Amino acid sequence: MKRLVVIIYLGFLFAPFLHAQESTPERPPMEPQFPGQHSGASRSSPPGQAVVPVPVPMAPPKPNGPVQKSLVRVTATAVEPDYRAPWNAGGLQRGVGAGFVISGNRILTNAHVVANSRYLTVERDGDPNKYPAMVQFIANDCDLALITVSAPDFFKNMIPLKFGGIPALEATVSAYGYPIGGERMSVTTGIVSRIDFQLYSHSSIDQHLAIQISAQINPGNSGGPVMQDGKVVGVAFQGYSGDVAQGVAYMIPTPVIKRFLQDISNGHYDEYPDLAITYAKLQNPTQRKFLGLKDDDHGVLVSSVVAAGPSDGILRPGDVLLAIDGHPIASDANVELEGERAQFEEVVERKFKGDSVKFDLLRDKQPMTVTIKLYKPWPYSVQGHSYDVRPRYVLYGGLLFQPLNLDMLEAYRLADLRLRHFFEYFILEQIYLQHPDVIVLSNILPDPINTYLAPYRGAIVDEVNGKKIRTLDELADAFAQAPERLVIRMIGDGPPLVLDRNKVEAARERIKTRYNVANEQNLQERPEPAESKQANKT
Repeated sequence: MKRLVVIIYLGFLFAPFLHAQESTPERPPMEPQFPGQHSGASRSSPPGQAVVPVPVPMAPPKPNGPVQKSLVRVTATAVEPDYRAPWNAGGLQRGVGAGFVISGNRILTNAHVVANSRYLTVERDGDPNKYPAMVQFIANDCDLALITVSAPDFFKNMIPLKFGGIPALEATVSAYGYPIGGERMSVTTGIVSRIDFQLYSHSSIDQHLAIQISAQINPGNSGGPVMQDGKVVGVAFQGYSGDVAQGVAYMIPTPVIKRFLQDISNGHYDEYPDLAITYAKLQNPTQRKFLGLKDDDHGVLVSSVVAAGPSDGILRPGDVLLAIDGHPIASDANVELEGERAQFEEVVERKFKGDSVKFDLLRDKQPMTVTIKLYKPWPYSVQGHSYDVRPRYVLYGGLLFQPLNLDMLEAYRLADLRLRHFFEYFILEQIYLQHPDVIVLSNILPDPINTYLAPYRGAIVDEVNGKKIRTLDELADAFAQAPERLVIRMIGDGPPLVLDRNKVEAARERIKTRYNVANEQNLQERPEPAESKQANKT
């Protein structure tokens, strides 16, 4: 410490002298020499130390190669359906996601990046242009989509990415995309922390294999590749918000991706089949003994069979499933697949519409084998989100009637307990057998002909003029053929809702004009016209 003080002091002492010497042109500048200092040391070198060259930092090699030549930025302009005023086109929204080039000049991304889109553009690294794109295939049940670009030179110098397998737990992976906070490509790195079945939030009803990773995935990362050793091991697609969980994100693994690509190979996407059953695990020893099971930790109990599903008439409640396609089913519902444990539904997940699956089971304590031909039961669509379709509705006398589904329920946030029960138990209690459409009086456009009818909002239509109403089409027919008076009875107690046909007819134009109603009904839930899709090509 004393030596440092002396050095600092001497520096101040010699400063005027040095300045004078440097200002004299006839003599070269002199540097003060301290004990132990080499004559060749620079003025900034610490006393008594030799000059050590500072190494120039070198960028580490890219573990996954030039991903910029495969990654694209996707910008989508979408129209969200308006379930509160379904005759309107809907709200305009704009979103940004990512995608990457695969074989065949195709771009893989998430379905939620391009769902409900009316115009798509893609950008590539180092190119200032935005190229119009179009959706080739979309799979909302597994949140994947394929898009393509018609510009002839777009894919020039682009490198298609190849797929790898399922990464091991604790393996390091890198996620690429265009998250908020910048315009250039971003990369985040994390580890694989869980491999399990998870709910895919895009549909809000489908569960598939998903891989949890610690790499940060934010808005804009969606659709981007998650890579390991130069190959794609997943597609980034969802995560928790910061107030729920920190550093928890998910990617769609390659078995789901490859199944999607194989499904569309015939030019059409057929969606995932489903057994349409519920089951209970059999891990309790006393329960197993009661059912006549061996103490071998195998088997699950069938609790219910959906009448609209492929298992109806083949499986029964009370059956004990022992094996699926030769894979023993453990009492916790897992099987061994490719060296990994997975829920036995994963065997079905890898099959396609029209494929068969074989079960070994016990029925009334007797062994038997059954075969089930697979398809997707329609009632499940009511409990999931729908995309690229128009809301179905009938407007009559200012009363808006709509079929119950998840999108309608979320739009109105209806809290009626009967309505919630019909939605939650639509499949389990086979409600769809009596009510393929659960028709709800969802909204009322106020007019003198429908005053004091607010208590009926959220009620479920049971019959019109004594005729049971099962579908929206039947309701439209009942209104079209109605006599002078319409008596609409709702499920539950209470007086019927009564309308005067003549007054309704007299008020039609008044209501349509007042509330800008273009069409009084839409009975078909169908995709947008092909013309709007073709516009993306121009």
